[in-house]
Formats: sequence, C-alpha cells, structure tokens
Amino acid sequence: MTAAESTASATTDFGSVSRVKSVAFEYVTLAASLVGIVTLAVLLGYVSGDAFGIGAAEPTWFLVFLLTVAGPAVGFLWYAVRTPGVSDVVEGVVVRLIGGTEFALALVVLFVVTDIQLWMLLYTFGIVPAVAVLIYGSANDDDRLSFPVPLAVLVVGLAVGYVLKGPINTYPTDVIIYLWTVGVPVAAYYGYRWRDRTGTRAGALVGIGTLVAAATAGFGLASVSGVGPSVGVILVLVPGTLIASYAAETAIDRPLARRGLLFPVVVLVGLLLGQLLVTTLGIVGPEPWLDGQFLTSAPSRFAEEAGLYPAIIGSVFVISLVAVLSFVFGVGCAVYLEEYAPQSGYGGLATSVVQVNISNLAGVPSVVYGLLGLGIFVNLVGFGFGIVLVAAMTLSLLILPIVIISSQEAIRSVPDSQRQAAYGMGATRWQTVRSVVLPEALPGIMTGSILALGRAIGETAPLIIIGVAQTLFSPPTELFGRATAMPMQIYGWAFRPQEAFREGVVAAGVVTLMVVLLSINSVAIYVRNNYQRGS
Repeated sequence: MTAAESTASATTDFGSVSRVKSVAFEYVTLAASLVGIVTLAVLLGYVSGDAFGIGAAEPTWFLVFLLTVAGPAVGFLWYAVRTPGVSDVVEGVVVRLIGGTEFALALVVLFVVTDIQLWMLLYTFGIVPAVAVLIYGSANDDDRLSFPVPLAVLVVGLAVGYVLKGPINTYPTDVIIYLWTVGVPVAAYYGYRWRDRTGTRAGALVGIGTLVAAATAGFGLASVSGVGPSVGVILVLVPGTLIASYAAETAIDRPLARRGLLFPVVVLVGLLLGQLLVTTLGIVGPEPWLDGQFLTSAPSRFAEEAGLYPAIIGSVFVISLVAVLSFVFGVGCAVYLEEYAPQSGYGGLATSVVQVNISNLAGVPSVVYGLLGLGIFVNLVGFGFGIVLVAAMTLSLLILPIVIISSQEAIRSVPDSQRQAAYGMGATRWQTVRSVVLPEALPGIMTGSILALGRAIGETAPLIIIGVAQTLFSPPTELFGRATAMPMQIYGWAFRPQEAFREGVVAAGVVTLMVVLLSINSVAIYVRNNYQRGS
C-alpha cells in the first residue's frame, strides 16, 4: 500500500468514526431531552391530578368530555393545520384570549394595590386634558399645542387631582370608575380604528356598542361566576373587545381563513354540551381543589376554605416591579459595557474586572442575595421586613446578572457592519444604539429576561431571609406594604399536619404558580417572535 493510499484510508476511517460519533451524540441528546420532557409531563400530570381532584371522577365523565371537547377540538386543529391560513387565525384567537386575560388580570391587580379614587382624579384632571390637547393640536396642525404644552397640562392636572383627593368625599362606584378610566379609552380606540375602515357613524356605533356590551356582559359574567361586577367588567372589556375586533377584521379581510374563528366556538359548545350530559345523567365528576373559591379567597386553617388570592396579588405585584427594575438596569448596563465602556488601558482593566464579577454573580446561590437584601435594604436603608419594594429589589438583584449577560450576548450578535453603516450616514453613537443595535438585539434580550423572570417568580429562600410572611389574609396595597408570594404560601401549606393541605391545597397552589408563569412566558415569547419576524 502506497503512502497516498494509507493517507486516504486513514482519512476515510476518521470520517466514518466522526459520523458515527455525531449520530450517536445526536441520538443521546434526543433521548435525554425526551426523558426530561416525559418526566416533567408525568410530574405535572400527577400534581394536576391532585389539584383538580380527577381521581374522584367516574370513567364515564372522561368519556363524555373526550367525545364532546377533546375529539372535536383535535379534529378542528388537524383541519386547521392542513388548511392554509386557518391555523394562523386559530393561533391569533388563542393568543389574544390568553394575552387579553393576562392584561385584564394585571389591571385588576393594579386597581387592588392602588387607590382607585385617586386614580380616577388623576385620570380625569391630568390624563384626559393632556390627551385632548395632544389630539386637538395634531388634528389641526397647531404647533402652539405641541410639546411641551401637553406635558405641562398633564403635570398641572395631576397636581390638581392629587390636591382634590382630600376635599372630595363622594365618589362613583368602582364599576363606574372602571368604565370611565378603562372602558371609555378602549371604546374610543376601537371606534377611531373602525372609523377609518367604515366611516364616522359606524365608528361611533362601534365605540358606544363596545362600552355598552362590555358593561352588560361584565355584569352577566359577575352574576354567573361570582367574581364581582367590577372584575367582571374588566375581564370582559379587555379580552372580549380584543377578540371581537380581531374576529371582525378577520371575517372582512381574510374570508378564506375566517373558519379558524370557529375554534373557540367548538370548544365552548363542547364544554356546555358535556356539562349538560354529565348533569342530566348524574355522572360524578372531579372534586377540584383549584376552583374559583381557591383563587379569590384568603388562606384558612381549614383546607376546604383555603385560598391563594393575597399571594397571587403579591406575586404579580412583586414580579411586575422585578421586570421593570431588572430590564431597565440590566439592559442599560449591557449597553454601556458593550457600546461605551473602554476596552483598553486602565479603563479596559476596570471593565474586565466588572465583567468577571458579573459572570461570578450569576452563579451565586439565591440565599446570598437574600442576605444582601437584608443587609442593604432592611438594615442599612431601613425599609422594613417583608415589604413589596424590598422583595422586588432583592429578586431584581438575583436575576440582574442573568439579564446583563444575556443582553450583552444579544447586543454582541448584532453585525458590526450595521453600526458602521449608521455611522457612515452621520448617526451619533446614541442614535446608532437606539435605532440599530437595540431593535436588532431585542429578541435576544427578551429571551434572557423571560428566563430570568421564570427563576425569580419561583424563588423562596431570598424571601424567607428578608422576612416575607408565609401567610397574609389581605393583599398588599402599596409599595411599602407587607406582602406574601405564592412560593411562600405553598411552602407554608406543605408543612401543615392535615393531609388535605399537603395533597390537595399544595397541588392547587403549584398548578396556579405554573399557570401564571407559563402564561407570562407564552405571551412574552409570542411578542418576541412577532417582533423578530417583523424586524
């Protein structure tokens, strides 16, 4: 065998071995992923079974809902996937339903933790006049009413509203306030939007109809579900109008794909039919721990009366502040380190030290951040134990390194040629960062922020260290109010001596926490993907 033949044979053997290793590695990683997914699915299924009391249901109950809900829904989805455009409409309806419901619940939480009467005064005397001046100036091309006149009107109006809070003692009901501060803007938005499509009269009818329908349906939902007329109006007003507008636009603009709008109808009719059959035939169904009473009640020493409402409000309140703080400071720090920080000399040395410390902080145990929050925010600053602001700032410190590192990687992935092109057109560094770098890096930044928030919402150790209570019987109403969180309440229930707490109530709390987390993540991922496709 010649030297050339020996070399060719060795190369062939090396290539075949590499291919074998590559295929083996591919299948090993696939198997590991499947094992992890199946294990997680089994665990969640087990917990969900306890939360919804599925074990108490008769087999006939499952058969009824399999035939009335699951079968038709799967069949419709199979048809939607095979029909061009229909699957997109189904996705749009589902995402708007989830996103609109989340936004409505966020508004409910906001009204719970704020003074709704003060909000009405600030809205009436500050926001409404400022928006009116802005719209009038824009419609009449009047430069005298351009910035900063609307801002001045806003500031003065907010001050007037704040001052009037004391003298005024009589206010409308909460329902009227919700309709005025939320319903009117929503109705005006959809009226203006449909005016451009169908004319002024039709736009006015859409706006008035939106407000009347939201109020009527909200009271109807309240009477059926028992959530209260104020919450019912918000829940119907936001996701209801969002879905109704999307359905109307789809029916007009996409006649071939509008059949996808039937998916929620199929599911709803199936649920009603299944419930009718179960009730008529006397079939025993599940005995769920996770129900409306659990979501709207305070904790109790009796498992049957225990609820998670204060912890849900506390968690949403805290995680909202965490999202704002970590995103602002994390992205700002990443932009400075990547675009402005010196890379040579003593300044470059300092930048390297900061980078190393940020990387190390990402791996520090969460209990250390709890001690940091205790030492700085409680003992040094004196904010107090277990308040909303301390919890939010402590969890923000916990996830800040993750947000910074993921944001840096996203900014670093933007091609340098785009920066140079912006500089070549005369853009300043800040204009380049604002108009070129950040829009391109935003999907990656949001990915890191989503993962970081997923870690923060389930943390318990830092909250224990800073003195967050395991159980509270009322939700927080201000930044400096005491709060609890869902992980803390679940942790407390897990050590109750009653078996019903350990099996049923804890499982219901875990499922609620997972639903809140997955809902927030799903909407954020959808927004990120849409932005990524748009850019």
